[in-house]
Order: sequence, then structure tokens, then C-alpha cells
Amino acid sequence: MDIARRSELIRNKALSLGFSACGFANVEKLVEQEQGLRDYLENNYYGEMTYMANHFDKRLDPSLLVPGAKSAIVVLLNYFPKKVLSNETGLMLSKYAYGEDYHEVVKGKLAKLFDFIGAEIAPVQGRYFCDSAPVLERAWAVKAGLGWIGKNGLLINPKFGSFVFIGELFVDTELEYDQPYDKEHCGNCTRCLNSCPSSAFVAPYRLDARKCISYLTIELKGEVPEKLKPALKNRIFGCDICQDVCPWNQKLSPHDVHEFAPKQELLEFTSSDWENITHEGFTALFSKSALKRAGYSKLKQNIASVMSVDN
Repeated sequence: MDIARRSELIRNKALSLGFSACGFANVEKLVEQEQGLRDYLENNYYGEMTYMANHFDKRLDPSLLVPGAKSAIVVLLNYFPKKVLSNETGLMLSKYAYGEDYHEVVKGKLAKLFDFIGAEIAPVQGRYFCDSAPVLERAWAVKAGLGWIGKNGLLINPKFGSFVFIGELFVDTELEYDQPYDKEHCGNCTRCLNSCPSSAFVAPYRLDARKCISYLTIELKGEVPEKLKPALKNRIFGCDICQDVCPWNQKLSPHDVHEFAPKQELLEFTSSDWENITHEGFTALFSKSALKRAGYSKLKQNIASVMSVDN
């Protein structure tokens, strides 16, 4: 089977599995990203996410993580919801946490794609990831022709905007590689930078996570600093502000991934429901959710932080 046919079959299978887009890139060291990563680490923009300082070389060169890897199969999965949780009667979660844990959903689909390659294309060795390994996922998505990096540091796909999960499958099989996305379509727009209530953007493309609401409500182990609590507004897990204001996210089609559909109970949650949620209730509602990363105690702490401020 020639490379072109092999690539076509893999892309078609990825789309049939429900992925929104699929691209291919040759595995090599990401030279252009090295200085940016070094600056990010040297300025401690990662806060308490100390794991970011580990595996510097592997982040730049996946062949050190997956020996023998020749190709990166990069996929996107749209998660823009049909309905946004009310910000009038309840507290807010980031859209990516409405349904089941995206790590498991994306990797489950990648596992099927990997099995397909081995069974229908050729014997294959490799590994697949979704926000679960030291991989510069957005850089690989750009390299695979799937979009450009916006000034908020997120990947923007011209069709699906930035509300997409990125997954990658590194394999020892050669493919027909896509052209890297070499254009950006943000122009002079700075809506994402200007809209951040906690001024977390140091500069275009540079985020200080220590001020980011997503970091403060998920990764930070302690309580949100008093001076940053007003910036939370009614957000108790994550933040979508810099995505919500993006012009590329204004006319998106909602996803059709049933695993990402929120439970009806969650859609009807009020501020009172959140304040009174028990550990048992949290477990029942979010046992398969990305909210597990923050945990019950952190969530309650975030709720208390929001309620302590007169918004």
C-alpha cells in the first residue's frame, strides 16, 4: 500500500470515529518552540504546575518519548456545546467540563484508530496522548495543518474555532504529511488579551498561569488570593472568557459527541445547589468528569471564594 493511500485511509477512519479534523506531520525536533518554552519556564509562568519543568527535551522531540516514531497523527474534537450553562441562576464551569472527561473520550477514539492501523494498514508501534504527556500539542496541530496559534496561546481552527480538544498518535509508519499552517488570521485583534479579568496575559501569546482563572480554580492547591477573587465573577471551574470573545468562535456549530452532553441535573443547577452540594452528590454527578482533577474540596473552596465577593 502506497503512502498516499495509507494516509487517506487513516484520515477517513479518524473522521468516521467522530474526530472533527485530522492531519499528519513528520516527527522531528520542534526547534522553533525551544526558546519560547525556555522563557516560559525561566519566568515561572507555570506556577505550582511543577511537572511543566520536567522532560524539557521530550517536549521538543517526541522521538525521545516514543522511540522509533516517524509520524504524528493529530486530531481535533469539537466540544462547543449546544447550550451554555446559565450564568444568571447558577455558577459557571468551563465548557470542556460539561460532559465526560475529555482525556478518556479522545484517547478512547485514538485507541480505535491505532487498532485500525495495525489491523488494516500495516503492523504498527506507537503511543497516543491527549493532554496526558509532555507533548507540545498545539505546535503539532499547527505542524499538521490544523490551525494557527491565537494571541491567547490557543489553537484556532478556521472551521471549529478554539473549542477543540487535541489528540495525537505517534507511530513508526511514514505518511503523506500536510503542509504546516503558516498563516495567522488574528490581525490586529486583541479581544482575548483585553478581556481577561485577571490580566493574565503578559504579552500576545504569553500567559502567566499564576493569574489565569483556569489555573486558580483547578491547579492551584491553596485558596485563590484575595486580590484575584473578584476576577472569578461566578466561575468555579476553569474559564472561557478569552475564547468566548474571539471572532472565530462566534458562529460555531455545536458538537455531536454524546459523551460531552451535560446531565440534565447539571443544566438545572442553581447557585444554591452548588453551595449545598455534598461529597456524595459531587461524586455522583462528576465521577466521569474532568472536575475530578480539582476535586470536591477545591470546588467547594472556589464556590466560597466566589460567594465571598459582591459581584
